[in-house]
Amino acid sequence: MQETMHMLLYRAFHAQRNILRPYMRTLGLGAGQPKLIAYLAEHGPCRQRELADYFEVDPAAISRMVESLEKGGFITVAADGKDRRRNLLSTTDRGLEAARAWLAKRAQVEEIMLRGFSPEEREAFSAYLTRARQNYVGWKEEHPCET
Repeated sequence: MQETMHMLLYRAFHAQRNILRPYMRTLGLGAGQPKLIAYLAEHGPCRQRELADYFEVDPAAISRMVESLEKGGFITVAADGKDRRRNLLSTTDRGLEAARAWLAKRAQVEEIMLRGFSPEEREAFSAYLTRARQNYVGWKEEHPCET
């Protein structure tokens, strides 16, 4: 039986997550948090809304992760009045260290995934995934009531 594209993507994602999740815990990070501190480390301080928009995640989920990251000493939150979504988020030294470690591990796991792929295949695979995401985003914009 040939697997559907959905199942192939899910299984590849799940296999990757099974390698990364234990490492994430060794850094003291919870689900979804590594991508936030990695973003902050790569792009600098930003507001919660920027994170929610970039990762296409509900702002409330970002808020919960931010609260936990702040409690863990990974980020600082500069208050901007009563609207927490306008708070400016920055990594601490602990957050930068965790982000660097996460990015190195992520690159290692990416190399495992792409083992045996030629440079041309890697480029094509990246282009296919980018196009697939663009198709979903375009469809959602055209059919806002169906999501």
